[in-house]
Amino acid sequence: MNRIPSKLIRAYWIAVAMLFAGASILTAKYTPNETSMGVVQKIFYLHLPVAINTFLACLVAFVASIAYLWQRSAWWDDLAAAAGRIAVQLCAVVLATGMIWGRSAWNVWWTWSPRLTFSLVLFFLYVVYLVIRSSIEGRERRAVIGSVYAIIAFLDVPLVWLSARLLPDYIHPGNVSLPELAMKITLAVWFAPVTLLTVGLIATRFDLNRAQSLAAISKAASRRPEIRSASAVKVPTILGPKAMGQTEGVL
Repeated sequence: MNRIPSKLIRAYWIAVAMLFAGASILTAKYTPNETSMGVVQKIFYLHLPVAINTFLACLVAFVASIAYLWQRSAWWDDLAAAAGRIAVQLCAVVLATGMIWGRSAWNVWWTWSPRLTFSLVLFFLYVVYLVIRSSIEGRERRAVIGSVYAIIAFLDVPLVWLSARLLPDYIHPGNVSLPELAMKITLAVWFAPVTLLTVGLIATRFDLNRAQSLAAISKAASRRPEIRSASAVKVPTILGPKAMGQTEGVL
């Protein structure tokens, strides 16, 4: 398997860091404060891209799980596991930034509005996904059960997206208006580093999963000759009467 040169990987992460720094400076120096919420509204420029990328990570896990059940290739299972882990991390950031924003907007850290509730459910669904994967022995069995679960868990993603639009939600807005052009530019800029970060984290975790899977396969393959040789010299400890008679005749 061809590996990406370490210099390119290093350059990728340097570019991601520079984009984050640029987006932060843009938000602090260029983007005006929202009239009603003030400076805390600027957390929205991070909150929304992370939320969209959470959906992206869930989608990758969903597609990879379907592909695994279809092809039964460990490659797809390793990708699904990587995306599921990153989805949990991103969803935690979404919940944290949403709580900070909500404390200023609604004067409460949490409220059981439809979108917030479905977002919390999404977080726990993928936490359980990781727990299931870590608790099941046997690579194939773990991959099959994990794939089926990831496909079912993905059903909560459209519920999160549509909840504020289809269900009465007087707390969380379905759409956030950005009256200033600078606000729209800032939001668009933030999607670049967050998306690149998501892709990089999934790729890094996937690479680690592949290394662990290949090491496990290699270890299992190295043990097979030992098992064969042990079974080849195994002598029956109990002989039937007929076998005993044959043995005595030979002796």
